[in-house]
Amino acid sequence: MAHSKNRATDGKITYPPGVKEISDKISKEEMVRRLKMVVKTFMDMDQDSEEEKELYLNLALHLASDFFLKHPDKDVRLLVACCLADIFRIYAPEAPYTSPDKLKDIFMFITRQLKGLEDTKSAQFNRYFYLLENIAWVKSYNICFELEDSNEIFTQLYRTLFQVINNGHNQKVHMHMVDLMSSIVCEGDSVSQELLDTVLNLNKQAYDLAKALLKRTAQAIEPYITNFFNQVLMLGKTSVSDLSEHVFDLILELYNIDSHLLLSVLPQLEFKLKSNDNDERLQVVKLLAKMFGAKDSELASQNKPLWQCYLGRFNDIHVPVRLECVKFASHCLMNHPDLAKDLTEYLKVRSHDPEEAIRHDVIVSIVTASKKDLSLVNDHLPGCLYWRVRKEAMMGLAQIYKKYALQAEAGKEAAKQISWIKDKLLHIYYQNSIDDRLLVERIFAQYLVPHNLETTERMKCLYYLYATLDGNAVKALNEMWKCQNMLRHNVKDLLDLIKQPKSDSYNKAVFSKVMVITRNLPDPGKTQDFVKKLAQVLEEDEKIRKQLETLVSPSCSCKQAEVCVVSTVSLHLAGKSTCSYRHRIHQSHSFISFFSALIKQVNKSIEGTADDEDEGVPTEQAIRAGLELLKVLSFTHPVSFHSAETFESLLGCLKMEDEKVAEAALQIFKNTGNKLEESFPHIKSVLLPVLQHKAKKGSPRQAKYAIHCIHAMFSNRDTHFAQIFEPLHKSLDTDNMEQLITPLTTLGHLAMLAPEQFAAPLKSLVANFIVKDLLMNDRIPGKKTTKLWVPDDEVSPETLAKIQGLKLMVRWLLGVKNNQSKSGNSTLRMLTAILSSDGDLTEQGKIGKPDMSRLRLAAGCAILRLSQEPCYHEIIALEQYQLCALVINDECYQVRQAFAQKLHKGLCRLRLPLEYLAVFTLCAKDPVKERRAHARQCLVKNINLRREYLKQHAAVSEKLISLLPEYVVPYAIHLLVHDPDYVKVQDIEQLKDIKEALWFVLEILMAKNENNSHAFIRKMVENIKQTKDGQCPDDPKINEKLYTVCDVAMNIVISKSTTYSLESPKDPVLPARYFTQPDKNFSNTKNYLPPEMKSFFTPGKPKAANVLGAVNKPLSATGKLQTKLSRMETISNASSNSNPSSPGRSKGRLVSQTHIHFSMKSPSETEKPSRGRKRGAAANQDDKVQESKPKRGQKKAANTSTDDAEDQWGEDSSMAEASMETEDEQNSPPKRGRRGRPPKSAASKDETPSKGRRGRRKTAPPADEENEEEQEEEEDDEDDAGSENIEVKPKGRRGRKPRLVADTASDSVESTPQKRRGRPPKSQTAARKASGGRSRAAASQEEESEEEMNTAQQSEEEEDEPMDSSPKVRRKVGRRDRR
Repeated sequence: MAHSKNRATDGKITYPPGVKEISDKISKEEMVRRLKMVVKTFMDMDQDSEEEKELYLNLALHLASDFFLKHPDKDVRLLVACCLADIFRIYAPEAPYTSPDKLKDIFMFITRQLKGLEDTKSAQFNRYFYLLENIAWVKSYNICFELEDSNEIFTQLYRTLFQVINNGHNQKVHMHMVDLMSSIVCEGDSVSQELLDTVLNLNKQAYDLAKALLKRTAQAIEPYITNFFNQVLMLGKTSVSDLSEHVFDLILELYNIDSHLLLSVLPQLEFKLKSNDNDERLQVVKLLAKMFGAKDSELASQNKPLWQCYLGRFNDIHVPVRLECVKFASHCLMNHPDLAKDLTEYLKVRSHDPEEAIRHDVIVSIVTASKKDLSLVNDHLPGCLYWRVRKEAMMGLAQIYKKYALQAEAGKEAAKQISWIKDKLLHIYYQNSIDDRLLVERIFAQYLVPHNLETTERMKCLYYLYATLDGNAVKALNEMWKCQNMLRHNVKDLLDLIKQPKSDSYNKAVFSKVMVITRNLPDPGKTQDFVKKLAQVLEEDEKIRKQLETLVSPSCSCKQAEVCVVSTVSLHLAGKSTCSYRHRIHQSHSFISFFSALIKQVNKSIEGTADDEDEGVPTEQAIRAGLELLKVLSFTHPVSFHSAETFESLLGCLKMEDEKVAEAALQIFKNTGNKLEESFPHIKSVLLPVLQHKAKKGSPRQAKYAIHCIHAMFSNRDTHFAQIFEPLHKSLDTDNMEQLITPLTTLGHLAMLAPEQFAAPLKSLVANFIVKDLLMNDRIPGKKTTKLWVPDDEVSPETLAKIQGLKLMVRWLLGVKNNQSKSGNSTLRMLTAILSSDGDLTEQGKIGKPDMSRLRLAAGCAILRLSQEPCYHEIIALEQYQLCALVINDECYQVRQAFAQKLHKGLCRLRLPLEYLAVFTLCAKDPVKERRAHARQCLVKNINLRREYLKQHAAVSEKLISLLPEYVVPYAIHLLVHDPDYVKVQDIEQLKDIKEALWFVLEILMAKNENNSHAFIRKMVENIKQTKDGQCPDDPKINEKLYTVCDVAMNIVISKSTTYSLESPKDPVLPARYFTQPDKNFSNTKNYLPPEMKSFFTPGKPKAANVLGAVNKPLSATGKLQTKLSRMETISNASSNSNPSSPGRSKGRLVSQTHIHFSMKSPSETEKPSRGRKRGAAANQDDKVQESKPKRGQKKAANTSTDDAEDQWGEDSSMAEASMETEDEQNSPPKRGRRGRPPKSAASKDETPSKGRRGRRKTAPPADEENEEEQEEEEDDEDDAGSENIEVKPKGRRGRKPRLVADTASDSVESTPQKRRGRPPKSQTAARKASGGRSRAAASQEEESEEEMNTAQQSEEEEDEPMDSSPKVRRKVGRRDRR
């Protein structure tokens, strides 16, 4: 090299052979020609040609002169650049250029020439490619590492390459560029921020090049990327780069390129997720959502701490952050099924988010994921979604159901997995909102039973849908058809009105009917105008009127309905209400033309040719469900059944062994056979003998329906009735009780339907056989058991016969409908005697406790039925009414339940007088929260129903005292005055109970101050205080009780209302039977309450309650419930709330303090106690009382069978037992007879309570009861069926008297404790003290009423051990009654 340098210093330039001197004196073309020859020479040279290297050294130096580097011609520059590239190759590893400045100029020159790569169609592109290839292969730019300005050179090179890369370049160009740039990164000492920005700030065309570069240099460049993000994310130095504003986008792109580039960056994101800056958290969440949700991303498994931190953002305080998390969920669920468990748990929480947008997106996420793969979503998750954003959730669930259940896209297993959806969707029909109901109807027609299916397939779909619905969904579907049918009838009534001559009454009637119709449509306020317009159009346009008449005709087909709706309604109405109106009318005709196909489907199941098993439905269940479906449709579309084929199929059903099928067939005949006698005589001749046989030998239900069929279908019914009555009447025999039940049922319905035809024999039958022979004799001793209730199949035939005997008496009276023969008085005395004697009318002690419960229930329900008939209501004495009312506090849970249901039904029909609504106030004393909750819902519904009725019927003002809900207050006051528990007038504890009972009803009445009702109630209470008790006007103690209870009511009104002092809208009218006329010379201004009571009236506004709150939500956890009595504050939540048999809740009435409000707002609201229901007494003072006084009426430790229960009660049990006698003496009323007759053995003790005492017992679903009137049959049948096979499992202490201690000790834990009906005083005799106070059995059950459907109630009181009843109903024994 020394020799070479010497040659260079000589300054003589040697050119290749044939090449003359290259200088500025030659033309451009000549220069290009000569340079090409030079290029060719250098191309052919290699590094081993030492002589040539020395020879052309000066030429190499000459080519690097400014003359060439700055030459204006691009071809010259290109050729020079190619020569320089070869020179670096030939002279490597040491370049012939030693000046740093010269090297910089050369490489900047070469970089500029690389721009020529951009035009791939250029003639010189191959030379540009040669240049790139040469410098990339030789890694010529690595010489620049030693230069101070190397960063500038590299940055310019990178920028140039990223600018020129385009889609026209082939893979070789791309590869050489990556090789050139990667060598700089991998072999250099550092990567400057400027160079890094150049790599990261790319255009779309350069993306692939940068991606390849980053992948190639990932390990080398990662520290510099980490440092950049550390500067921006952790130190906040946004000025280090212009890319700082796009830092999160960069992270995503780099992660998509190569996750190893961000190994040290991801922990910084975990820190940023916890930032206090909402926007920053949102950006990080958006970034991580994309990173976690990417299809092939393994970030969640590789970085679990970051995943868990991200999941925590589902609960972020910032709404957009939560919303972003939820939006990401469906994408992640579909791409990463392994993350489904984590995501669904957080989605479940967000389904209750207070923000509707978030709840909506939860639905979208779940539905989207479920549509792709049902297994992605937990089974339980969709069930918790639809309450908060019902419309979107319902539509989503319906789509899922149609896809997997109807279309079976994922097989039978998937269809089975989502089979619950149909039930949940139909349950929404229980909501009050008309929009919800319309949505259910729309979903039913579009998704559950799609209207676009072929007729046979559609009916098959409906058939198996109905067969697989749960009980509540079936009721909802039936109600849906009922409402659609009612709407059709309302429109028909409107059409009939329009045909009448116009008058004032006409306008009022039309307006009233328009109001009724608008209530069946969304937004009644706006819809009213549209329906009014329709009414006007109908008056003017006869053509449209006729079309609408066709539409509401029972024989209208679906096609006709659609045509009529489109041609009439759509032309004259607009808006949402039009669509809803058209939809509801059309839906009411959806099945009229399909009955034939439906009946054929039922026949296939009967014949065994249907594919029932393939549909997952047992054949017997399918047949029964099909008949039930036809039965329901027979109510709404009876005309559609008028065909010989249909009636012949029903005849075949009557011959089947399944009793339920025959019963359904009989009901269908009754509903549809009014023209059978004249239109189908051949069917009549076959049917009549079958009906007569069923009436004589069938089951009780079949006998009942057979009688009603004959009554509804045949003109000469008297003859047919006589043919049935005479043989049955003569064959009655008490020796075979099992054979007596059906004849009594048949005779009872004959007595109701034809009382005059059989007047004489019926009177003799009742007096001689029913009363004297059947009811007054106990032939077969009952089983000795402590259970209060047993399944229906365990009830003795004698008891069932007696129940039917009682029903026969009542049905006979209901048929006669007069009391001229005083039979009503005699029957009432008989019924009250049964109640007074605990159900043991003969008092011989032969009847078992479960049978006594059944008889008490039958007697109580019988009085309710008679009370619905005005002629018998008038003769019911107040004492009889009060005794009947106490059945709602019966010791047997099932009795309480069934009685409350019967009471509620009678009140909802407006058949029972208003005073019976006051009976629900006694439910405040019920120890089981479900019973209190149900009673409250009954009160709410009845009060709202009456208010709505009064709004719609303004002309009934003369009946205001029997309809206005506020008038229940006098009845409630009077009932509480005569409550056997209220003994000591000034006793604080008893007054607290009175206050709780009054507040139980006043809270609902005062929730809305309509027409200044608060002042009206106050005025009413004031007026009562100026009267005397109508039942015992001369009894000073009773009157003092009356005034004291009035003061309690007054204090409640004052403490809960701010408008009570206003003028009453009207002067209240008090019931004359209950209160005397006020004495004008008497002004009662005295305050009868003890001073200690003032602290218990806490101010606060009453809470409004939703009628269906209990349906929509399960009972809230009781852990947050607060009680009123400070004496109960010493009791733990677990003992006082979760276990109804807890000593801490020994007074059942106190449990009403934990009264539960239901709402559809949020889960937290269901846990709030009622306003104004917190006790105001000082805790310390009452704690002393608690220490010195155990709860009233608790049983002593003498009962050895209470060990398990005591363990369950915990520390409260031992605390209560420590001072039982003291409590009994201090808290019990003075000497007073207990409610209900004592056991017969008590007569031998030193106390002999008087007879006729009233008893309280607790409810159960009725056994297979049959109702007395035809219009109530179906509903009562449902109730009866719901009560079948309910066996009570005990929890708690047992024993009624000392003599029972040995018995209860030997009983198994599965037996039910017998409870005294009534609350005995604590200070009667030593024998009673020895026996202890009240004992209870824990009671809990899931509510089943006709108005409320069951949701899975989260009750801590549920029995651990399943019962032998139906799986839907789990019962526990009602706990011991309060005394």
